[in-house]
Amino acid sequence: MEDQIETALCCLGSVSQTTVSISDFSDEILLSILRYVPSHDLILNVGRVCRKLQILCLDKSLRAHVNMQKEYAVNDDAVKQLLKNISGDIQSLNLSGCYWLSGSTVEQLTRCKALTRLDLSGCRLTSVRLSNLLSSLRCLTSLALDVGQGFDLHQLSAEGKAALVRLQELKQTLLTPSYGVVPCCSGLRRLCLYLEASEGLREAGGCAQLMVGQSSVPHYQNLRWFSARLAPGEVNRTLLALYLAVFSMRVPEGLTGLVLSVPGPAPPRPVAVMALMKSMASSMINTVSALQLPRTWLDGGILSMVLAHGCPAYLNVSRCSSPGFNPLHALLSAGHKLTPLRSLNLRGCGRGHPAENSGKGEEEMDAESIKALSECCPHLNHLNLSATHYHQDTPAGQDGHLLGALGHLSTLCSLSLPVCAFSQCQPMAVNHQNTEFASRSLLLGLKKSSRIGVPTYRPPAELSEVVDEEQQDAAPCIQPLIQGCPYLVELELIGAGFSSAMPRNEPAIRKDPAACRWSCSVGDRALAALGGMKFLRKLTLAHLPGVLKGTGLIELVRGCKELCSLSLANLGSLKTMNYTQALVEALSYCTQLRDLRLEQPYFNGNAVFFEALSQCLQLQRLCLVSRHGTFQPTAVATFMQSCADVIMCHMFMGGTLVACKTLQKTLLDSLSESRPALSVVIYPLLHEDLAHVIRGMPLCHLDEITLFKSRVAEEPTKVLRWPRPNLSVD
Repeated sequence: MEDQIETALCCLGSVSQTTVSISDFSDEILLSILRYVPSHDLILNVGRVCRKLQILCLDKSLRAHVNMQKEYAVNDDAVKQLLKNISGDIQSLNLSGCYWLSGSTVEQLTRCKALTRLDLSGCRLTSVRLSNLLSSLRCLTSLALDVGQGFDLHQLSAEGKAALVRLQELKQTLLTPSYGVVPCCSGLRRLCLYLEASEGLREAGGCAQLMVGQSSVPHYQNLRWFSARLAPGEVNRTLLALYLAVFSMRVPEGLTGLVLSVPGPAPPRPVAVMALMKSMASSMINTVSALQLPRTWLDGGILSMVLAHGCPAYLNVSRCSSPGFNPLHALLSAGHKLTPLRSLNLRGCGRGHPAENSGKGEEEMDAESIKALSECCPHLNHLNLSATHYHQDTPAGQDGHLLGALGHLSTLCSLSLPVCAFSQCQPMAVNHQNTEFASRSLLLGLKKSSRIGVPTYRPPAELSEVVDEEQQDAAPCIQPLIQGCPYLVELELIGAGFSSAMPRNEPAIRKDPAACRWSCSVGDRALAALGGMKFLRKLTLAHLPGVLKGTGLIELVRGCKELCSLSLANLGSLKTMNYTQALVEALSYCTQLRDLRLEQPYFNGNAVFFEALSQCLQLQRLCLVSRHGTFQPTAVATFMQSCADVIMCHMFMGGTLVACKTLQKTLLDSLSESRPALSVVIYPLLHEDLAHVIRGMPLCHLDEITLFKSRVAEEPTKVLRWPRPNLSVD
């Protein structure tokens, strides 16, 4: 192909065929298309196609801002060549999560003199290498980096420290107790902390070194935004307390965003928190843009004070209910003042505890409150209602159902719900003499089939007809949500009380939590109905005991053709995996799938499963978690060899430690050279050293897919990265 791009023949009805070349498109259209091309391909390859594209690839709008995040195919040589070609034009560079790049490649950034924004989260960066970068990048105003063991602020040169003074935004991932580069950043307006220190460092006295005469070192006087997200562990809670101690000496006057995410028990509330909140709520110039506090720090007085001044765009009150304080009631009492709200996390917050015993600390949600919320927040984009219950017997088709109330939020992009929110009627009482109920019991998966042998094959058309009939019962309940929220691209259905078998920094959970009785009526019919969400791209299904054979999963993925991330956990019986056949067939329809996480006891990773998985040609990351699960090493190796785009394979199942390590070494030795970003971790789920192994994984994979958690409305974000779908598509 020389100076012409391959042409296409267009035929519209009776119009005669006309030869149309992409070269005839305007430059504006072509530039819009080229923005979706990966950066390294755009700069290094696309320009070679023809002269017109070569000229367009020189456009500054394509070269000024380069995002290499999740470009797993790029290697050190490609990055070096890329930086060499655009060093004079590039203004912002995102290398977040590029853990495989060598230190010598990172050093090539010194030639990019015009850089103003640089994200090196996850990259290999020493104190000396950072000093060289800062000395060369004198226009830098935004920086993101990791601070690990051995980091020494005193190794920075005078030029490097002067560059830090000019920084306005800083994102630090602390792998060890440290202030990092914060003491030199006196002009910071935005500080984001990710505290990932391990408990072993606490025993070594890491935090004690910061307490000696250094508690007032960080500079916060110009801060407009402060956020800190903690990994579990006492060392991280202690480290957060040290960072917050500075607020007790001087409260920033212009602070508009305060986001503190603390899993587990929160540290005692500092005295400065109340003064800090009063300062944020009394500002006459700026309104609060984001707020999240640990559960024991937030009360009705603080929330009412903030809402009276102006509702933030991001609000996270996850599990903040306490005696005398209900976050949902406090929000509804604010009324029309909630109009600016775009992202709301009400995880674990309802109107109160259910009448029946549904679990410790779990509350019930009602449709009336959500309908009132939709009237107060007409522009809500992200909503998390997980870890609650919905136990109301509403006849199908009536507007009083919770999903009908959610259908009024037409701008929703992401939504997280408890599984029982999809139930339509009260569960049947347990009656051992009722044979009809016993035949539909969850124990059905334990019964031996009356017929032994290969199941009768059912063509897709026949299966579709059966599923369409089953959908009729579930559609009246789910249809208002599908029709009312056309922009929904991310959905989570998580059973209340669900806990993953692989929590972080703790031994694996050996006992499964009890399921909500109302969720037992949510099964294959409900899954089939979800196939009506044509633009869904990210789906999480966890703790659905009502799934029997998984036939609804097939119809779901057939309808959701754009699905690129799928997470399944504990579907159906936990004594056996009874939807294997349906899963194998469903995978053949997942043509756009990039991330797959499967957590199921007694899962069998055999040749049939991995052969079906190899049909997902876009797959990049795979995580399998199974207590008492098994795998065939040859099947795994064959799958990894045939799927060249898979760069992450994390398997935590049964088997011996020797078998797991042997397979892991085989995959790394054979594939590391051709896949620079390859991450393979295969380890027994119930092994006592699992927590130590988890700490050695790349944080980007660990946080995004390996560890299970609800992710809707967990991070302050403007909109999802995915563009809104074209609703005119049939």
